[in-house]
Amino acid sequence: MKRRLFLFASALILGLPLPASAGAVDALKQFLDSTRSFKAEFSQSVLSKSGRRPQASSGRLAFQKPGKFRWEVEKPYPQLMVGDGQKVWIHDPELEQVTVKKMDQALGNTPAALLSGSSDMLRNFVLSEGGEADGLNWAEARPRSQEAGFDKVRLGFAANGDLKAMELSDNFGQTTTLRFHQPERNPVLAASLFHFTPPKGADVIGE
Repeated sequence: MKRRLFLFASALILGLPLPASAGAVDALKQFLDSTRSFKAEFSQSVLSKSGRRPQASSGRLAFQKPGKFRWEVEKPYPQLMVGDGQKVWIHDPELEQVTVKKMDQALGNTPAALLSGSSDMLRNFVLSEGGEADGLNWAEARPRSQEAGFDKVRLGFAANGDLKAMELSDNFGQTTTLRFHQPERNPVLAASLFHFTPPKGADVIGE
């Protein structure tokens, strides 16, 4: 479950200014086509189907098209996911374990793939306006594929068009909420952020 949340949440980009009159679906489309790189801090919480809320997590992320991202959890336990454009590396320091997968197999039609691609990715989703809540305008995306692993993802935009939040509803009735802080759109990012070498002694699983 911990790693599935990594894949869903990575590569989210913030800070795209749009006219206040633009709908959330329009904001999403312009967001996909106009943002080339991004970095921000995040906070994440998960609400189970029963209403029980596990411990929250926080950290920072960075993204650069095409297909490079870094998702780093700092609290409560350090974890790291890096996409180098070809493979996705997931490092769990506590377990001294690294899992590696091919990029297309790891992301598929997840929200990460949606937001890290161009507007062409929208053909894999059914989009609709999600209304207003929590001071944000929401766009809703439902995957066309039954194998996507989640029911829907909602993206919350501020009045000025900034993307401020994401809510993911998975097939187990859980809702993952991500909030973004101190976003920077289209910054210059160091290439080293998207390079990963397994630490000495780590157990490497996968390709």
